[in-house]
Amino acid sequence: MRYLYKLLAVLVMSAVFSLPSLAVENNCQSCHADWEDEGGPASMWDGDIHKEVGLTCADCHGGDPTLEDMDEVRQGRSYVGVPKTVAIPNFCGRCHSDPSYMKKFNPSVATDQLDKYWTSIHGQLNEQGDAQAATCVSCHSVHSIQPAKIPSSSVYPMNLPGTCAECHANPIYMKPYDIPTDQYDKFVGSVHGRQLLEEEDLGAPACNDCHGNHGAAPPGLDNISAVCGTCHARQAMLFAESPHKEAYAKAKLPQCETCHSNHDIIQPIDEMVGVGEKAFCARCHDADSDSKGFETAAAISDLLDSLVRIERMAEATIDEAEIKGMSVDNERFALKDVRSALVESRTLIHSFDLEKVKPEAEKGMQLAAATHLRGLDIIEDYYFRRKGLAISTIIITLLAIVIWIKIKRFDNS
Repeated sequence: MRYLYKLLAVLVMSAVFSLPSLAVENNCQSCHADWEDEGGPASMWDGDIHKEVGLTCADCHGGDPTLEDMDEVRQGRSYVGVPKTVAIPNFCGRCHSDPSYMKKFNPSVATDQLDKYWTSIHGQLNEQGDAQAATCVSCHSVHSIQPAKIPSSSVYPMNLPGTCAECHANPIYMKPYDIPTDQYDKFVGSVHGRQLLEEEDLGAPACNDCHGNHGAAPPGLDNISAVCGTCHARQAMLFAESPHKEAYAKAKLPQCETCHSNHDIIQPIDEMVGVGEKAFCARCHDADSDSKGFETAAAISDLLDSLVRIERMAEATIDEAEIKGMSVDNERFALKDVRSALVESRTLIHSFDLEKVKPEAEKGMQLAAATHLRGLDIIEDYYFRRKGLAISTIIITLLAIVIWIKIKRFDNS
């Protein structure tokens, strides 16, 4: 029994002496919280994904978080502190390039980011010792890193253009690189920018969709069509089979960008095709030096104009019939087929081949004409019914008067 008491005493004393170590707080965060202003690393850390998965300051910065004396912390062989800017990619890559380590937290996270970074223009500048070149923290922030799917993340699709613009829209910061700084302003006013930032369409492209993420690079003449073609695959295929592909290559012109621009892409309009003032075709083709190209552009433009006019005429007729209270469900459905033909005709423009555009446009015009005629028949039927109703109303009224007179005569007799 005496031995049992001794064993119990040892266990109690061990538990007592172990309590302080179990209750030790992270001195890194508590110390920083005491002297930092609001918005410093200590306050930002609470929303960081690394903290959420159980990492601490020491996992990145090294050192012993149980020590209170900063001099003692710095003397530790594992202490890193604040890494130099050019060292940040490898600093983050220690973990993010290790598949075995990352698998413990999220097996789906890619571990090739660092390799891609060194292929990017940012990574190449970094290797040259350029401390201004973007590193991991330039885009992902430092102590408030969040997954890209979180709306408050700096790399969330709607936030990403603004993140890139912190550097790329700063003329002073970008001066050493001699590149434009108006990309963000142009993007905001573009069809892509409005869809993403105003309509909140996350399917619309942000900077990284065209330039890449960790392997970011400016698209060159040879790969612009490949970049655009990831979304606009049909147009890219048609262009690749068109005579313009070879002509653009000889002239050293970018493919999609030549007509559509890059950061300030506008909503395409039919007037861009043809030989009018707004037509892009007329920039290269004229009636004197290139009559075939000029005539083809004019013919394609005429087809589109004709299809649009008859489509609008058919829609106006159906609208009128519907306002009059007539059933036009079948005609509305037919109009969808007309619009599909119009969309396909506009897509086929990228073949620059009249023989490809013409059948689809004519099919749309025939559908629209038939729908317009059906709408006219429905309107005519409406007026026929009104006439029939008016005549019926008159007859019924006359019969009612005759009956009333008969009843009066019967009462008087």
